[in-house]
Amino acid sequence: MKPETMKIGVLALQGAFIEHIKLLQDLGVAAVEIRKPTELADLDGLIIPGGESTTFGKLAVTFGMIEPLRALCAAGKPVWGTCAGMIFLAKEIGRAQPLLGVLDAKVKRNAFGRQVDSFEIDLMVPVLGAPPFHAIFIRAPLIESVGADVQVLARLDDGTIVAAQQANILVTAFHPELTRDSRFHRYFVEHVGKK
Repeated sequence: MKPETMKIGVLALQGAFIEHIKLLQDLGVAAVEIRKPTELADLDGLIIPGGESTTFGKLAVTFGMIEPLRALCAAGKPVWGTCAGMIFLAKEIGRAQPLLGVLDAKVKRNAFGRQVDSFEIDLMVPVLGAPPFHAIFIRAPLIESVGADVQVLARLDDGTIVAAQQANILVTAFHPELTRDSRFHRYFVEHVGKK
C-alpha cells in the first residue's frame, strides 16, 4: 500500500494530535482526527498522541472508545502511541486508570520528573539508521520491563527503554511529532503499508 492510498487516524480526544496530522500530511498520507468509535472503521492505522494519560482514559470511557480501540489493535491494525499514548497502550502502569492493555510492558508514568525536568537528547534508533534521532521528552514515561514478544527499538545511555514494538503496536516515550525529523512517521507509514 502506497502512502497516498492510506488513511491514518490520530486520536483527537486530547493532546498533541495536530502535529501528528501535519507530519502525516507532509508524507502524502490522508490523516484524520478520530473522536468516535464509528470513525475507526476504515482506518489503515492509528496514532495515539501525547497528552495526559488519565484524561485520555476518562475521555475514552466517556466516548465509548475503549473496546473499539482494543478491537482495532486485536485486528492487527498498526497503532503507535507517543508519550501518554504509550501509557494508554500498556498492560501495566502501577496504578488504576483506564488502559487498552495491549502492549506487554510495564510503563512508569512521569518517570523523569515534572515539566521542568523535560529534556531533549540525540538518540540512537537502529531501525531508523543514522544520524541519531533528536528526541524530545516532556513529562515522559519510560518502559520498566517488556514481555518476550516486545522488540526494544531505543534505549537511553543508562539502558532505560524509551521505544519499543510488539507486532502491530509501536510506542515511543518521546514526541517525534515535535521535531522536523519525519523518520519515525515514515517508519510507521511503512509499517502500515505492509499490512
